[in-house]
This record gives sequence, structure tokens and C-alpha cells, in this order.
Amino acid sequence: MEEMKAHLYAVYGAAVDDNYFKLFEDLIDQTRIDRERNELWNEKDIFLITYGDTFLKEEEIPLKTLHYFLVRHFKNIFSTVHILPFFPYSSDDGFAVKDFYKVNPELGDWSDIQKISNDFRLMADLVVNHASSQSDWFRQFLMGEAPGKDYFFVPEEDFNSRLVVRPRSTPLVTNYQSVNGVKRAWTTFSADQVDLNYHNPMLLLEVVKIVLWYIKNGARVIRLDAIAFIWKSSGTPCVHLFETHEIIKLLRQVIDYCAPDVILITETNVPHLENISYFGRGDEAHMVYQFPLPPLLLFTMNMGNAGALTRWASSLSDPGENRTWFNFTASHDGIGVRPLEGLVSRAEINGMVDNMINFGALISNRRRSDGTEEPYEINITYFDAMKGIGNKPDNFQVDRFLCSQLIMMSLKGVPAFYIHSMFGTPNDYNAAAMQIKNRAINRRKYWLYEIESLISGRSYQAGVFGSLQHFIKLRKEQTAFHPDAGQEILDIGMSFFAFIRSNTETGQHILCISNITPGERRIVAVKDIQHYKYDLLSRQSIGSQEIVLKPYQTVWLV
Repeated sequence: MEEMKAHLYAVYGAAVDDNYFKLFEDLIDQTRIDRERNELWNEKDIFLITYGDTFLKEEEIPLKTLHYFLVRHFKNIFSTVHILPFFPYSSDDGFAVKDFYKVNPELGDWSDIQKISNDFRLMADLVVNHASSQSDWFRQFLMGEAPGKDYFFVPEEDFNSRLVVRPRSTPLVTNYQSVNGVKRAWTTFSADQVDLNYHNPMLLLEVVKIVLWYIKNGARVIRLDAIAFIWKSSGTPCVHLFETHEIIKLLRQVIDYCAPDVILITETNVPHLENISYFGRGDEAHMVYQFPLPPLLLFTMNMGNAGALTRWASSLSDPGENRTWFNFTASHDGIGVRPLEGLVSRAEINGMVDNMINFGALISNRRRSDGTEEPYEINITYFDAMKGIGNKPDNFQVDRFLCSQLIMMSLKGVPAFYIHSMFGTPNDYNAAAMQIKNRAINRRKYWLYEIESLISGRSYQAGVFGSLQHFIKLRKEQTAFHPDAGQEILDIGMSFFAFIRSNTETGQHILCISNITPGERRIVAVKDIQHYKYDLLSRQSIGSQEIVLKPYQTVWLV
């Protein structure tokens, strides 16, 4: 408890006193859960990312339909399900939260969430940076009523925002009509998503209360959404500030004390060195999103050249004890391009963006500090992003896509699959046009009968679904894929991405090699290849020192 107080004092100084500490201690002690920390993760841990209403059935609440689908098709596939914000909201498909303590009644209620958490480990979003302009808190802000009147960040008139890092091109500060005239408030993401005021220690106390409420209702992984932006100081970039890291350290200690089996994960879509700062010294996040992986893997497959991916992967250091990567290729958002900064040139980034436009992508921009705009995010399904080499579609889309997923799930860390990757969902242009929202292109909703017909028939989607299920089941049996197992990246030429995963405790070693080109390729020399005699994926023995890989073929050699 003293360490928690130290973090509070580091952020607020004399603004927190004995009365505040008493409120904090009472909240923590009242909600402590009598559970021990066991192993946080192993090779059987695979995450699924989905909205609560991805599947629809007439006369049935979506969370019940989702639960049915998860149990029927994924009970032995995924250990953990990330249900994207399932709270009442006003925009951004759930990320403009109106009430942090309720489940959106259009989806179901807390009992439906708890039923899913009984069959799968549940990952829940703490939308930590902002709240909806339609929330009770914001209504109180406009009316000058407690507690919301001090819950939103109002910059001083002389606030210097010249260096502020922007993820959007919308106004940074928005004017609202209140009972006392016009009130200004900070809006990092949109006018409907008003930034919370962490300079108010009572707001932080409320956030801690929300975290513990989610844990009480079944959450075992807490995702800190847009955490990098929560603290604002004049004359700074207002991202990754000291106070932000202190608050994360506090939340980590609260979790370790109250529910030590719960995992904390940070969502920070920024360049690599900024991203990994959220591991702290083992005292912040247990997991961080591996944000460079989706765009860099896309770049690799689109160019047919593994050089940049090999260099980047070789540069990664071991996260350390009780820390690991959250590996993914697709999510509910688009494919962020900022994490490519410093890994490939701006010209190469722009070239890939142009290629994706040719494959049907929409592009979202951000505003830089000098007022100019640049691509921030490619809005496309990961499956359609694999249509071809360069800007030319070909006949290898399914093979290329499956190769990308095998690489992702083999790398050190915990793998996560967006629900639409499991089906090879194509771009949803109708949704993007109807909602006037680029990200809707990758957020399709299926009628239950529709998706079950697709995955049980002869469609390419059934092939993708069956292949990924098979790969995941096989992966879960290999101790060398434990998140803490070692990883050695090999450079065997631009046509291949290769590495060895090693579990020293069990003695299993797997040599993973992927041909990332549309041509047949021969491998002549790989480190200690004579020790690897059998491919787990093809179930074939390797009879010679020379291996021939078909276009986009991956081997797991033991």
C-alpha cells in the first residue's frame, strides 16, 4: 500500500492528503479478491478479438448469440476472448462510453458477460482517456454539478499545444454550451469523446473503482485503451508523460494486490521504442501490443521481401520476466502505419499505402504538429490486404494470408486473432459508405445462419476457417511456442523469414521458415538444419539438407 501512495504522491503531490489515502485504502481493501497468481500464460493461450454483436440472430440478444458461437466453434481453440467495449455508447462503435458501469442493453447485461467469462478468460476495455459527450458525467460538467464538473480536461487559455501529438485531424479543443456559457474541453479523438481530467485525483479514484468493478464481473485481462494520451501538460507532446507512467504503475499495483491473476495490457499505437516503454521496469503492463508487426508483416508480404521484418525482429530484446508481446495482425481498427517509422522509408510507406488503395483500402489521416496531414491508418481487412504483390492482385491471396497468420502465431509472445481473420472476411464497402466511417470496412456483422453456412460449405472462407483452426490446435501442443520460450532470428535471404523457438525446460526446438514470395524457393543452408527432420505442418519428414518451399509455404521443423 505504501508503494501505491508513493505513485499517487508522485503524480499529485500535496493535492492528496490523509483523507484521500483513506478513501483509496478503503476502496482497495473492500474489493480485494482472495486469489493466488498462477502461471500468467503458456503456449495454450490464444486470444480472440470480437465485438459483442458480430453475430446476429432474430429475437436473441447478441451476447447470447456470441456465446453460442464461441462455445460451438472455439471452445478448444481460444483461451481468451476480448469483447470490444460492451458498454452504452454514443459513437466510435463503443469507444465513446456513456456509462462505464453498465452493459449496453442492446447487447445484453452483466449476466451474459459473466456466462462468457465462465467458458473463456475475458478481456475487457478500460476506455481510460475519454468519456462520451452524452454521459451523465459530461452533463454534470455542463451543469456545474458534482462529480462530473471536474472530470473533464479544460486547458488554460495560454496552454501551449504546439508540440501535441495528434492521432486525428479533428479539432484538439471543442467548445460546448453550458449553463454558464461556452466551455472549452480537450478532445483528442472527436467532439463526442471528451478527455478526462487526470489532474483531478478524485477522477483517478473513480477509474480505479471501475477497474475493480470489471474484475468483479469476470474480467481477467484489462486493456488500457489510448492510455498514452491521458496526461496533458502545456508545452509538451501530451503523450507518454511521466504522470501517465506513474498512473499505470499504480493500476498495476492495484491489480497485483487485489487480483493477482489479472493481466494488464496497454494499447499504444506508436513507434516501437515509445510502445515498449509501457513495460516499464516490469512494473507497468504485463503485455504490450506488438504494433509494428501488422504493418511490417503486410509490407513484407506485399513486397515479397523479408529484409525489413528480419532486421526488426532481430533487434527485439527479451521483454523480461512476467512480460510479453501481444502479437496480432488485424484488429477492429485499421492497420496503423506510424509504427513503421524508422523501420522503412517514408517513400516505402507511401508506396505500400498506394498499393493498398489499389486493393480497395480507405485511408485515415492524422494532423502533424506543423498542420500538415499524413496517412495514419490503412482501413482494409487483413485478408484483402493480401491480394497481391505490389499493386497487382494474383491467385495467392489465401496462401499469402495464411502464411502471414502462421508467422504471427509462431513469434515470441501471445497471439491474437481478430474474428474476421478467422473467416477471411472481405472489405465491407456498404458498411463504410452507410456509416460514413472508414473503419466500418473491417467491422462486418454476420447473421448467424449466414456465417455458419459460409464456414461449413465449400467457400474459400470455410478453407481459411478450417486451416486456422488446425494451425492453432497444433500450435497449442508445442511447448517451444510458450510466450517465455527463447527466439533466435535467422537471416537466410530476402525470400524467407526464419527463426528458431526454443523451450529449454522441455527441450523442444522448432525451426520456423516461411517463403514469403509467389515462387517456389529452395533453402540450401540454415543453421543446424541437420537436426530438424520433421515438419509438423505438412506431417512430412525432411530427407535431405535441401528444402523446397512452395509459394507462401511455412514449415515448423522439429
